Amino acid sequence: MNARTCKTVNMIQRGFTLIELLIVVIILAILAAILIPQFSSSTVDAQEAALDANLNGLRSAIELYKAQHSGNYPGAVITAAVCTGGTKGLGTAGTDVLFKEQLTMYTDIRGGTCDRSVVSDTPPTTLGPYVRKGMPAEPINNIATVLVTSTGAPIVAAGTAGGWAYDTVSGQIIMNSTALDSKKVVAYSTH
Repeated sequence: MNARTCKTVNMIQRGFTLIELLIVVIILAILAAILIPQFSSSTVDAQEAALDANLNGLRSAIELYKAQHSGNYPGAVITAAVCTGGTKGLGTAGTDVLFKEQLTMYTDIRGGTCDRSVVSDTPPTTLGPYVRKGMPAEPINNIATVLVTSTGAPIVAAGTAGGWAYDTVSGQIIMNSTALDSKKVVAYSTH
């Protein structure tokens, strides 16, 4: 073999053919088509698991509040707290503001709220906070609003907007959505 023939052989071996490149691109496209839907369903599964965890945490906090506040659920009753070195809560009975304050701030036995230790009782009693990192947003729509009612009747979700729905008489809290979960069997409000 002469020098010219060796040079031609080396040039041919250096690159990929168009067919080889097309085959690689097609294989990558097929793999992407298979894997991407699995990742998106994992996200929905994680959101639904977070929803269940948030609901369990909120339900536990609500029951603990009731046990420590003479059978009253958060959001139902408030009295003015003596708040030394802090800021009193501004919520009024039956509102989402009071519900959030009574779960996320310090309270006295009568439901008065303060962002620091409460000293209105004799002897001083400081309870809470029951939810330490603020009111969690429901993870499906990322909405932290709370629709508060005071009927005692079972809560029925109002549409598919999301957020929370809570009753101050029964202590029931649900995700405020009639949309079906990823299994398409039950509504988010029944989690």
